[in-house]
Amino acid sequence: MDFSSTLRERRTRGHLSQLDLALRAGTTQRHLSFIESGRSVPGRNMVVRLAEALELPLRERNELLLAAGYAPAYPESSLDDPVLAPALTAIDHILRGHLPYPALVVDRGGDLIAANSAFDLITEGAAPELVGPGTNVYRLALHPDGLAPRIRNLAEWARHILVRLGPLEELRAELTGYVHELEPSAGLLGFAVPLRLRSTYGELCLMTTVTTFATAVDVTLAELKLEAFLPADPATAEALSAAAATSHRGAPERAVT
Repeated sequence: MDFSSTLRERRTRGHLSQLDLALRAGTTQRHLSFIESGRSVPGRNMVVRLAEALELPLRERNELLLAAGYAPAYPESSLDDPVLAPALTAIDHILRGHLPYPALVVDRGGDLIAANSAFDLITEGAAPELVGPGTNVYRLALHPDGLAPRIRNLAEWARHILVRLGPLEELRAELTGYVHELEPSAGLLGFAVPLRLRSTYGELCLMTTVTTFATAVDVTLAELKLEAFLPADPATAEALSAAAATSHRGAPERAVT
């Protein structure tokens, strides 16, 4: 897809008119119309401004620059690159600081980058090949050898997981095949559902929060997601505290890899 078509597709996907985008990018609707029709070739700074005005993820900003014939503006580092070391150290502190509650970090495809020791209570009983750095947490959640047999509200939680997959169509097809019943129970309020999970410390009722690194200028870092589990009731809070108290004290969390 050429630049003009790519820009128009991104604008319509964001439900913006030409006037809306032009005002956000600090240009005129006439100029933007010429750009989208191919009658005007934008400079690199204009492409960057348009990408920012569209609030595109960094990967898509790079793609828009490439479509316009310019080099990408945002680096994509590997996780073992020293440039990301300070950020990964900060992530490790966040994971440890969330104890005794579970927390984990995943990449853009849902593959596990790191987790704290409390996450072991979530994964107990799962097949070893589904657990650990590099494995996919969405697959872990819905695979019959993963968490699925222990999830009390599997239909609701499966819908919650599948909606989060975005463009991961192949993974969505695989996971949908694991869950035969996707109809929510009566009284379900949309996708606002806690995770109800059986454990050796009783049933856990968990809410989740997802944090992204909004001001990151590296594609890899910007695509990481930190998911933290929080107790939704006092019994779950007590169970998580009890699990932490009886686990191996001082055991290190899984390292960020």
